[in-house]
This record gives sequence, C-alpha cells and structure tokens, in this order.
Amino acid sequence: MPEPLASLRPASPTRYVGVVVLPGFSLLAQACATEPLAVANRLEGRTLYRLTTFACAAGPVASASQQALMPQAGINEVDEPLDLLLVCAPGPLSGSVPGPLIEWLQRLARAGVLLGGIGGGTEVLARAGVLDGYRATLPWQRFDAFSEAFPRVRLSRQLFEIDRDRLTCGGGTAAMDMMMTLVGSQHGPRLAERISEHFVLERIRMGDEPQQVPLRSRLGHAPESLAEAVALMEANIEEPLTTHELAEHLGISRRQLERLFKKYLQAVPSRYYLDLRLQQARRLLRESDRPAGEIALQTGFSSAAHFSTAYRNHFGITPREERLA
Repeated sequence: MPEPLASLRPASPTRYVGVVVLPGFSLLAQACATEPLAVANRLEGRTLYRLTTFACAAGPVASASQQALMPQAGINEVDEPLDLLLVCAPGPLSGSVPGPLIEWLQRLARAGVLLGGIGGGTEVLARAGVLDGYRATLPWQRFDAFSEAFPRVRLSRQLFEIDRDRLTCGGGTAAMDMMMTLVGSQHGPRLAERISEHFVLERIRMGDEPQQVPLRSRLGHAPESLAEAVALMEANIEEPLTTHELAEHLGISRRQLERLFKKYLQAVPSRYYLDLRLQQARRLLRESDRPAGEIALQTGFSSAAHFSTAYRNHFGITPREERLA
C-alpha cells in the first residue's frame, strides 16, 4: 500500500502550494485543482493552503481558450519552501520544457516535496525524470504515446493516481476529485465532503474509476439495443458476428441497426466493429509478445496478410512496425 500522503511531511498550520502554468494549459483543469483548496480555507475559516501561481517567463500566460492568467511569480522567485507543486500544462506538450523548470522539479523531488501533474503536467514531470518507478496517469488520449515515450513510468488508466509523493490525473474535472481526496487525507474526510457539497457534486469520485465514460452513459437516451449490439461485438472479437447476425440477436432489422449506429456512433456497424478489433490487436501487440499471426486470429482476421493490410489502412503502420516503434 502507498504511504499515506499526510505522513510524508510534518503537519503545519499552512501548506504552501505552488502552481506552474505552461502556455496552452487548461483553465478548467487549473481551476479544478486550485478551487478546492481555496474553498477548504473558506470553510475552515483559516488558511490551510496558501497558493502561488508561477510561470517560466514574465507576463501573462495564455490558456488553451486564449484567456490570459497573470502569474504571481517566476519559477526563480520562490520565497519559502513548498509543500506541493502542481504543474498544469497542455497535452500534448508544444515544444520542449524549459530547462530551469526541469531543474527545479528535480531539486524539489530530491527535497521530498509533493509533485503533481495536471493534464499535460504529467508529461512535464516525466520529462524531468521524477516519475520513474511511480504509478501515474494523464488524459486518456495520450496513453499510447506516453507509454512509448516513458516506459519507466507505471502508466495507469485511472481517473487519478496518488502514489507516495506524486499526484497525477487525467485533467479536467478529475483534478477536483484528486485535490478533494488530498484534502481529505490531510484534514479528514468530512472537510472533503463539505467541499464536494459546496460545488454541488453528488460524490467525490475514487481514483480507480476509469477516465472514459462507459458506453451506456455516453449514449444517453439511445435505445438499449444499441448498447446490446456493442456489448455483443466486444464479447465476440475472435469470431466476429456479421451485421445480419447482430440484428437477429437483437430482434431488429439490419437497416434499423445501421440507422442506430449512424445516428449515435457516426459509423456503420461493420466499421465500428473493425475499429474495436484493431484496437484490441494494438493493445496485444504493445502489451504482449504473442506472434502477430496469433494476434490476427485472436482478433478475428482470417490471415496474417489480411490483418496486416487492415492494420496499415487503419493506423498507418504495419503490425511489425508497431512492434518496432
């Protein structure tokens, strides 16, 4: 079990929290990370957390929505020891990470300071080498690229991760759940619950919840038959069903099934099914050492040649090149 965050540093009346913003950062994620701390102060009637926003260069920093945030200090202007530093950055990162920021993160890591990555901030921490050997997560769209670039980081697909003195999340509103969990570990679960109530949230999501919304939730009021069709596809990857067989299982016509897929998933059933199978094949290629021919059969392709052609058409590279990447 990871060591509880509250035990990592001696308790103090006020914790000093820094937030570094890089150009193109998500204003939503930054607010979700910092507002729970400000509300904690308000609810308790005292300063539990003192926040300072830092930047790598002078002047305002533009967010992804082109709204400017004026930092309070530069990263070379820290006037007292930090208890926590959060890095809020876009994903994917645009360009290199400034050298002074990399060096600062490395110094803070050696000093035992809690380090957090919000959205693309996880990639910043990884580039600094301060996530090696840690569980970490980031926005799900970056999973594949990140796992290839940083094999020494134990990539998680969870909503957020708190592993010893590292905090990372999938960005967006996941930052709020992560920070409320942090507050709960440091000041008790009741305060975290009060913060959640302040934001009119039904509950604080757990870190081990998945980032991607379940299909049933994404479909909203779509007919149950569509969710059942996708479930049948996912259960029959090795021996794919035809569109006609799917429709028969569901008790609807093929044309009805095609209309449902087009309306709610913007794809014909066969194309959606092929994408599911190829995504599974990609995971197997990356996460196992099984031969490509065996993976082809496991994902419903009649031959290695057919599999290779479909894979190249979909991803732009062959299965063999995927393994070598």
